[in-house]
Amino acid sequence: MSNIVTSIIQGIVEGLTEFLPVSSTGHLILTGKLLGFTGDKADTFEIIIQLGAILAVAVIYWRRIWSLLGFHQVRSTNNNEYESAHAGPKLNLLHVILACLPAMVLGLVLHSFIKSYLFSPYTVLAGLVLGGIFMLIGQKKQAIVEADGIDQLSYKQAMLVGLYQCLALWPGFSRSGATIAGGLLSGVSYRAATNFSFLIAIPMMFAASGYELLKSYDTLTSSDIGFFATGFVVSFVVALLAVITFLKLLERLKLAPFAYYRFILAAVFLAYLLMTA
Repeated sequence: MSNIVTSIIQGIVEGLTEFLPVSSTGHLILTGKLLGFTGDKADTFEIIIQLGAILAVAVIYWRRIWSLLGFHQVRSTNNNEYESAHAGPKLNLLHVILACLPAMVLGLVLHSFIKSYLFSPYTVLAGLVLGGIFMLIGQKKQAIVEADGIDQLSYKQAMLVGLYQCLALWPGFSRSGATIAGGLLSGVSYRAATNFSFLIAIPMMFAASGYELLKSYDTLTSSDIGFFATGFVVSFVVALLAVITFLKLLERLKLAPFAYYRFILAAVFLAYLLMTA
């Protein structure tokens, strides 16, 4: 398969799955195996297209980001889900720091272990199943809602979401799945949990991608520019559409359909691995 086709496929996979509770890392590892696209170059490519997905979310949440940085406050003029995430001054940088710090610290400490032992197809399949179970628990055991909007989140709830986010250090578990389900268990509404999950994804993914890119930049060559640029652009466009669509549908769909999808994907891919072993 040509490099450009592989780039487009992986860009679509990243854009569709990065912010859905299905695990983008897990999908990239599994599709990479199907496409025969593995190794150092594949690892670096995944970092580049993740940056494309991050940019998409930064575009959607630019007003909120601008406000968090202290430049000005912006209030929403309508009630749609993603605009409501931009309104009000109550959410601040401390909420974001509390939600990001646990996973950043633990990820740095366990980086070598995770890379060495948790990036195989079988561990990803285990992560898909465990993450799906956790999402069903979050939906079934949702606490009484104390924060209906993102600006109503307490510091304690932000920290709890951050602790739940540590579960996503296991590839296949899903960062958005862990944080949204964790938010529900912490008394945060679906809308607020989803908006907060997407917002904290920006510093989390920039930190993780930046760290990985610094470690693997020497694998890049000028001949890879077109290949990497294609994946970046495709990931950005697809992620932009996926995030807006998901924000509009989550309160109706809930988490269960995504959990069941994860179970089916794990079963199908396990059968494939056993058949091709």
